Amino acid sequence: MFLVESYSIAVLFCFVTMLCWGSWANTQKLAGKTWRYELFYWDYVLGVVILSLIFALTIGNNGEYGRGFFADLAQAETTYLFSAFMGGVVFNIANILLVAAIAIAGMSVAFPVGIGLALVLGVLLNYVAKPEGNPALIFTGIALVAAAIIINAIAYRKIPGQQKGVSAKGLILSVICGVLMSLFYYFVASSLAGVVLNTNVLTVENLQEGTQEQFIKHGQSLTVLLTAENLQKGNLESGKLTPYTANFIFALGILLSNFIVNTLVMKKPFVGEPVPFGDYFKGGVRDHLWGIIGGGIWAVGMTLNVIASGVASPAVAYGLGQGATLISAVWGVFIWQEFRNAPKETNKLLGAMFLLFIVGLGLLIWAKL
Repeated sequence: MFLVESYSIAVLFCFVTMLCWGSWANTQKLAGKTWRYELFYWDYVLGVVILSLIFALTIGNNGEYGRGFFADLAQAETTYLFSAFMGGVVFNIANILLVAAIAIAGMSVAFPVGIGLALVLGVLLNYVAKPEGNPALIFTGIALVAAAIIINAIAYRKIPGQQKGVSAKGLILSVICGVLMSLFYYFVASSLAGVVLNTNVLTVENLQEGTQEQFIKHGQSLTVLLTAENLQKGNLESGKLTPYTANFIFALGILLSNFIVNTLVMKKPFVGEPVPFGDYFKGGVRDHLWGIIGGGIWAVGMTLNVIASGVASPAVAYGLGQGATLISAVWGVFIWQEFRNAPKETNKLLGAMFLLFIVGLGLLIWAKL
């Protein structure tokens, strides 16, 4: 399987993730105003599963390092399969709330509030689970992102002509989405296999690859980064999953839970009338295609991010990926002009929001250097 071996490449992958996660929602808008988001979401999920399977069967199943996709599935323990699957379930609930918030409040609000909050909470959770990187830089970075979220919410409230109930619902959905979205990556990261170097002696060479804390924790084993170089020296942890297998099981969690989650949303929508299942088959090729493309774009970002987490650490990789809030805000403000009717002074708030996001993300990158 293909693995990342340098921090610079890992950061590049995280930036691609940022672009993918911050841009896929454009396909929801391109699908057209008449195509309800509940119907769009079925195709979106299909796109996620298709791309995840393609990655697993290609670069995740070939090469001299690690385990192939089918071999990895055969040796996987139920605990770790369930962890990756639950990541998909939690993500699906959070993401459908995000899609609803986009439909109600727009990209430039739903993303900065929902995904920005997920960034803050998710980085904290993943750092506690696997503390890697400079904590001062990490916590300062997420504090700046949190400030950007608050500023964005203030700017949104200044847009005239809003229906108070609808605008409040958009913000509430974004907040709930953010809390749930912060949890999914932890489940996926918990299922990922590392490399164990079996050794009876604590050597300088081993300390350069791991940490004394990890060595003591694992007794006679030293857990190190999942890179091709280390795989040549050690063994992939048994029972756990490669990034490609975990990513596919995660996608299955999204797909299967969607039959419950999206069905309920269609019957009891957040806005508008209930949506009959028959309406899905009334959509044109263009309607369905945009949903599949949107899911595929998101899946590319997820796959690259999980691969990068072996070098960048889950906290940094997730934090950079969720910098998607910045990308989505750019789309919403400059392309879709969602703040065109706002007072001129709102521009200062938006400028401050962008600045805080950029500096906060920069600190997250610096934290692992």
